[in-house]
Amino acid sequence: MPKKTFYKILILGDAGVGKTSIMRRYTDNIFSHLYKATIGADFLSKQIYCEDKLVTLQIWDTAGQERFQSLGTAFYRGSDGVIFVYDTTNSASFDHIQNWYDEYLVSSGGENSPEKFPFILVGNKSDQTDLFQVTPSKAEQWCKKNHNMMHLRVSAKDCTNIEQAFYNLVMKIIETNRDDNLLEDLNLLPVADLGDFDEEPKKKCMC
Repeated sequence: MPKKTFYKILILGDAGVGKTSIMRRYTDNIFSHLYKATIGADFLSKQIYCEDKLVTLQIWDTAGQERFQSLGTAFYRGSDGVIFVYDTTNSASFDHIQNWYDEYLVSSGGENSPEKFPFILVGNKSDQTDLFQVTPSKAEQWCKKNHNMMHLRVSAKDCTNIEQAFYNLVMKIIETNRDDNLLEDLNLLPVADLGDFDEEPKKKCMC
């Protein structure tokens, strides 16, 4: 009989970066082009097997609009891991990640040590290769400055690296709870090789 474990995961980032799409793709394998802003917060649950554990994930999709950010404290407390999401075709959404990171650290009441806490940075819409505005090197430099945070480019539309992002975060949560080294012994899922790019920003598509 596998051990049962419950983890609360937050998805944070600007409005329109695809937080809801990432959550729905992971939990229900559903993707829709229709965009509807999250009001306040919403959550879905999913059970996965991780090592010898039956893990229940409660995944919170929080509103990215500024007027709802004051609600953050209520949702941030008690979280076990955080996924920060930016839009690879929108450089402003990446620039705002630092604000989301800082706000989380303040709103969580200092209960989590940033150098040990399971964070992951995710760049969504990796399928829109002709519209990239944020280079992998820029994102990885930011991660390096913030305690070597893990970074993945994903696509909720075509499901690239969605499973990997959540599984790898859960592995970091488990390792953190063991109080072991967070980075050396993780059994991480491989990620899709999306290549590199260094293009000028192009006209942005809203899909």
